[in-house]
Amino acid sequence: MNKPAIDPQRWTPPKAAHTARPLPLRNLAIHRIPGNGPEHVTPGKNADLLTGLDDGRVISYDPQTRQDQLIVDTGGRPLGMAWHPDGSLIICDAQRGLLAYRPDDRLDVLAAGYHGTPFTFCSNVTVTADGTIYFSHSSTKYNLANWTGDILEHRPTGRLFRYTTDGTVELLLDGLGFANGIALARDESFIVVAETINYDLVRLQLTGDRQGALTRFGDPMPGMPDNIAAADDGNIWVSIVAPRIGPVDFLLPRNPLLRKALWALPDGLLQSAQGTPATGVRVLDANGAIVYDFVGIHPDFGNPTAVWPVGDTVWLASLPSNALASFDRPTDTDATVTDLPSRN
Repeated sequence: MNKPAIDPQRWTPPKAAHTARPLPLRNLAIHRIPGNGPEHVTPGKNADLLTGLDDGRVISYDPQTRQDQLIVDTGGRPLGMAWHPDGSLIICDAQRGLLAYRPDDRLDVLAAGYHGTPFTFCSNVTVTADGTIYFSHSSTKYNLANWTGDILEHRPTGRLFRYTTDGTVELLLDGLGFANGIALARDESFIVVAETINYDLVRLQLTGDRQGALTRFGDPMPGMPDNIAAADDGNIWVSIVAPRIGPVDFLLPRNPLLRKALWALPDGLLQSAQGTPATGVRVLDANGAIVYDFVGIHPDFGNPTAVWPVGDTVWLASLPSNALASFDRPTDTDATVTDLPSRN
């Protein structure tokens, strides 16, 4: 596969806030599914889970029976999904744009592009109570097959869009560092966006006197944040797809020619630089303070690209995997991470 040429710019990574006492992934279990590349996971309507696969299928998975069922084939590459109040399943398809799978089995394209430019990396989506849709577009230059080029080039082109109830597509944010997971506050007053290549989350105020204000949400991450989820308790759960890669962080503020040389090497080299794939999850409260950090290693699962708490269980998805994973949601008696120093 031919890679696009990169034009790297210098960037100095922010220092991360770490906790000295991360929690283990208690009772981590692996759930094999019939396909590859489950990038996202979201609750279904009948105690099941939904995920999209690399062959275009969206399937449901029942954790009790371990049975799966085809929901729809998008004909593209389904990534993030969210339920609409009218019963439609809204799908971010990396190849086709913003889709809606209707209760009557129709698959509609809501938005295939913006101002004449096709959506080539529609990533994640969330929906408000009145049916307003927010969705992210990770990069205007790179697609799912070569997204690591965005890490090395570091010329952010990620965007956040709003699809209004009258069908208008509005650009809310541009120049984001690989816009990825998004989550609404419980009162829908703000939205949080993961900037994967910036190791960061940002918060956009949607209502009130500070409407339109963009601020950092929490401290810089210890790795690359991917999909995020707003839990029923108001906390924001963040999947960390990979820890920071030391050689890459070393190169980012230095001569861009070094990253051009790295990009010319085989694709697997960058992945091998991170070592054994780990599973990392961070939980933040509504103010961005760290509540929990989870870290674990399992031989059959790593690099989580999505997280979603459902009842007493936390579910994980992983793009490079053929499985979902689950672990026990912490209880009130579990240690809470507090008073971590900010190291911005």
